[in-house]
Amino acid sequence: MANSIVRNVSYGHFSATVHLNAPVARFPANPILTAADVNLALRDPALQVVTVHNAGVTRHNDETVMLFRSHLRCGKSILGIARSSDGVGDWRIDPHPALSPATKKDHFAGGVDSAAQQAMEAGGVEDPRIMYMGGTYAVTYNAYDAKIKNRVRVCLAVTEDFTHFVRYGPILEQDMRNVVLFPETFGGRYAGLFRPNDDIPGDTGGTFTQICIGYADDWRGDRWEISERPIMRTGMGPSAFSDKIGPGAPPFRTAQGWLNLFHGVRTTMDGNPYVLGVALHDLHDPSRVKMSSIPILFPTAADCRVSASAYVHVPGVVFTCGALCTDDGTVLVYYGGNDTVMNIGFSHVDVLVALCERYGQDPYSGSLLYTLGH
Repeated sequence: MANSIVRNVSYGHFSATVHLNAPVARFPANPILTAADVNLALRDPALQVVTVHNAGVTRHNDETVMLFRSHLRCGKSILGIARSSDGVGDWRIDPHPALSPATKKDHFAGGVDSAAQQAMEAGGVEDPRIMYMGGTYAVTYNAYDAKIKNRVRVCLAVTEDFTHFVRYGPILEQDMRNVVLFPETFGGRYAGLFRPNDDIPGDTGGTFTQICIGYADDWRGDRWEISERPIMRTGMGPSAFSDKIGPGAPPFRTAQGWLNLFHGVRTTMDGNPYVLGVALHDLHDPSRVKMSSIPILFPTAADCRVSASAYVHVPGVVFTCGALCTDDGTVLVYYGGNDTVMNIGFSHVDVLVALCERYGQDPYSGSLLYTLGH
């Protein structure tokens, strides 16, 4: 086929072929981490979990660090931590959560209202993203209020060793989820991708279909200036992302631009299936973006292999909060399956870039930028 592009990806003992019709190869041994694995480490009955998913990942001290979200049996979410030498198997899980709903014993940056932060997180902490910001690691995460329905703030924690975390409070005093930061400056300012929540009933439509860009002089602060016009927008016609989108893994640099793996939702008669999409941001101006109209991963039965007696949280979901890119262009996509288990898939930079450049959609109108059937 004239438009075909094929790449071999390999990592450790795993190898596969990816191409435009199959851009992500699932790891045959998925899931790589389950609630049963976590419960072997978090043995306190109060800390036993029923899910492990939506994990941020990074490399630290020659290891892959995974900061994962888990639902406790009581319903609140915590962030656990696991480490692996190869980033695929033999995960060592810390016997205590990395971040739980804040208490006065936690560490807070100067100027942070400890009591307000405790209230802000009392309903649980979720969906961490990890960004290496030149000598330290920034972790953005969702904080849920326990008393005010649907109140959620994206907060920031900072760590240098993934043992001690300092809370910096909310990035913005606005309901939102899914904030990722670029690890470099643009014209001397930091940039991030933001998906504010809408106040309409439900979790789809309205501003749930928009990703905006924001800039700040200091990524540790709360003075982000968010663009009024979104840089990615759906909901303007049939699309795998038509009813909701949001940043997924933090953008990573390639020679062709910043690759951004995002999530998208299309409402169906049987719920709201989540897929993974890909967009390519200009190296020097991240507000300029090419957005693939074709998702890179759809949810299947292979994404939630659990025992017959195991709990399954939300069927029909693939969701990423972290990806790693190797020197040879192999991309490791860490993704949750059915909000229940952690999986890994493998892709290649050339395939992901080609999807954005050859099979794009207008990032604002949603119109296809190629002709079907030719």
